[in-house]
Amino acid sequence: MACADILNLERDVHCLEEAGIELLHIDIMDGVFVPNFCLNIDILRALNKLTNIPLECHLMINDPERYVEDIAEAGAEYLSIHYEATPHAQRALAFIRRKGMKAGIALNPATPVDVLNYIIDDLDLVTLMMINPGFAGQKLIPAMIRKIAETRGYLNSRGKENVEILVDGNVSIENIPLMVEAGATILVGGTSSVFREGHSIKESVELVKSLY
Repeated sequence: MACADILNLERDVHCLEEAGIELLHIDIMDGVFVPNFCLNIDILRALNKLTNIPLECHLMINDPERYVEDIAEAGAEYLSIHYEATPHAQRALAFIRRKGMKAGIALNPATPVDVLNYIIDDLDLVTLMMINPGFAGQKLIPAMIRKIAETRGYLNSRGKENVEILVDGNVSIENIPLMVEAGATILVGGTSSVFREGHSIKESVELVKSLY
């Protein structure tokens, strides 16, 4: 939703509904963990009133535990926090689940997959950043395709085939087939796929769906 037209948010949400989008991805940034600001909990609440599409929230903030209750109250069904943003990732993930949401851990590009070892039983979702988070329009870091495959293998080898892998950052028409082949199960579409200049949301989503 960070790439939607903020002045026409309701219009874009209805376009996404008509296109058959399965989740709405809401980025919340604090200007500290990442050098940018983005959406907020008030927008999350507004989206919850606008649509029945499940809301998937991605916190790019330090000490994300502070906002878990507010985000649950606002209507999110999924909540991903960054491994790098809290010294108590396991406790935070357990807290997210207690509040009735599916719990996700987000990994920056340089964060290795094996940090999942002692939190794997608390996970419903792994969010893999394909770029360094903070700004739309960046190019894919090539090694991240390999990281998707490594993550899928890591999870499957531990009996966690049902844990989703979400990919975020330059999820483009060109990159989507590679990401899906490597094991991605949720794609965050931004300016290089769903919100492409000169193309409607509906035709862009139809093209994305034809790629997997």
